[in-house]
Amino acid sequence: MHTILPPMTRRAVLGFGACAAAAAACPALAQGSDKPIRFILPISAGSGVDAIVRAASVALGKAFGQPVVIENLPGAGGITGTSVLVKAAPDGLTLGMVSNNHVINPAVYKKMPFDAIGDVTPISVVGATPLVLVVNPKLPAKNVKELVALLRAKPEGYNYASSGNGTIIHLAGEMFMDEAGVKARHIPYKGTGPMVTDMIAGQVEMGVVALPAVQPHLRSGALRAIGLCGPARSPAAPDIPTIAEQGLPNYAVEGWFAVIGPPKMQAADVQRVHDAVAAAFTSAEVREAMDKQGNIIKPTSPEQALSYFRSEAARYAALVKKANVVLE
Repeated sequence: MHTILPPMTRRAVLGFGACAAAAAACPALAQGSDKPIRFILPISAGSGVDAIVRAASVALGKAFGQPVVIENLPGAGGITGTSVLVKAAPDGLTLGMVSNNHVINPAVYKKMPFDAIGDVTPISVVGATPLVLVVNPKLPAKNVKELVALLRAKPEGYNYASSGNGTIIHLAGEMFMDEAGVKARHIPYKGTGPMVTDMIAGQVEMGVVALPAVQPHLRSGALRAIGLCGPARSPAAPDIPTIAEQGLPNYAVEGWFAVIGPPKMQAADVQRVHDAVAAAFTSAEVREAMDKQGNIIKPTSPEQALSYFRSEAARYAALVKKANVVLE
């Protein structure tokens, strides 16, 4: 498992100067302000969570009173990057943003290098992002009914992509096939970026992806939306109907994202990080960006985050068992 950090890029230090300048104005949050906050994203650039954190990067720097450096460490459904996080010092200077995959992995992988709940410090489930089922526009299907008819006429004659085996994107696709009573070949990728690239190129016909990650491609016509996966339409894309309202009423899944820290963080550091994250994501400029992406922001307390992690882990364990997804 590779844990070598990539070289720092200009993109990775987005907002560095603005955040450094803000440190002097935020003395209450500027503990260790000469050191940057290292924000590990255990997912690829171009994913929904990546878009969310980068949209909030400057506000996070202001709220912390410290520079924020974002590092993408994708691989193994998030395990690669999180393995780095769990070994970091519990001083509040190394944090991570994880998604559903974090609590799905224990049910998917036979062996885990860490305890997904016991070896991290849940700080806040920040919000949720809509998932959307999309297809390459060459596929002659414009809605759920037409897609299901296509798949039934040619069982396993089409491919659906995911960002990796056992990820929430994979399970969302499996759940759709199960609810619709159809089959398609699963093609796993190493991250959302390459998956979307190949869907646009027509190498794979369809896949579920976070709405923020594909909004530009939907607007340009490079991809076509079949339906939103969540229980309700998104204000960011009101014209896209849900899959549930198109004849699969029991289908509902959406992505959530949460801030975590290494294990054994002190209560004061947990509270400091929680308050800074909540301040950043509820600021006017970030709320505007999140509204455009279609994300719902409702930061929870650390206690609520821990409880949510446990309940979601149990929920996805049942789904994984039903889908029979097991990885080495």
